[in-house]
Amino acid sequence: MKKYWIVSLVITISFFSNYVGAQQTQLPFFEKNGTVALQTTSMNSMADTIAVMNHRADDVVWSRTVYRIIDMRDKQNYQLYFPVIPNEEYKSLFRLIIDAAIKDSLKAYEKIERDIQPMFSHELSKDSLKNIFKICEKDTVNNTLTTTPLIVNDSVTKQPIVSNYAYKDYVKNQLKFLVQEIVFFDKHTSRLYTKIVAIAPLYALTEQNVTMDNTIDKWSYFQSSVLCWFLFDELRPFLARQYVIPNENNTQRLTFDEFFAQKFYSDYLLGDSNLNNRMLLQYLVNPDKIRKEQKRIETELLNFEQDLWEY
Repeated sequence: MKKYWIVSLVITISFFSNYVGAQQTQLPFFEKNGTVALQTTSMNSMADTIAVMNHRADDVVWSRTVYRIIDMRDKQNYQLYFPVIPNEEYKSLFRLIIDAAIKDSLKAYEKIERDIQPMFSHELSKDSLKNIFKICEKDTVNNTLTTTPLIVNDSVTKQPIVSNYAYKDYVKNQLKFLVQEIVFFDKHTSRLYTKIVAIAPLYALTEQNVTMDNTIDKWSYFQSSVLCWFLFDELRPFLARQYVIPNENNTQRLTFDEFFAQKFYSDYLLGDSNLNNRMLLQYLVNPDKIRKEQKRIETELLNFEQDLWEY
């Protein structure tokens, strides 16, 4: 009887010590001064342990490349656009990307000339980004072009930084992103997957667009708006270190990586891989016909997996 009593006492002491230890490691909601204390210390470790699913080439029996537009003016994408001016805790998707490209190791890649497709074999230098990210304005009276660089060299460190003066005006027109996705079927898991391959910022006020006359066609205008490409897998560690700004819930702790993984954003189709290698804007002008073609492609992608099975 004494033996059982000692065993039960040891178990009870162990339980309470674990309980007290767990209570001590929990972060309180409020700081001593009354401000809200939210857990952010694990962000760096999260970026080093990103889950990646590697699919065998032999298991992928079907794939299709699609291009989509993420429009910041859509209410569902507000968390990617705000805050317009970054603060100590939050920054927008564009500011996160541009900071990682000029201050860290994120690589930028060229697009194919006279096209929008990325060239991952052609990496852009940090100095070349200064010529890409800039504000272009045309003086119609004097017929002159004024350019304001977004990226400048710090006067002290001589390192590239984002100009606070130009950034406020730049982000007003940085309203869209172009995404390259691949939709593929894995026969090993018998399901359809969607993976973001690359993302590109779209900026309308480029030198080519500003200097062109009003007769420019929509596709040429869009084509010159694609600035450069970033591989999404190389961007993910930076996305995992940054929380998106809360929406109607200040205790929401959601990283950009989780935001994209759970597809909380909205987008619309620009085109897909086809025999003619053409996007919708290249052969359609009427908005109703474009929407009809978008719906047809989306339906094909949605029904593909279901059409593989017989019941």
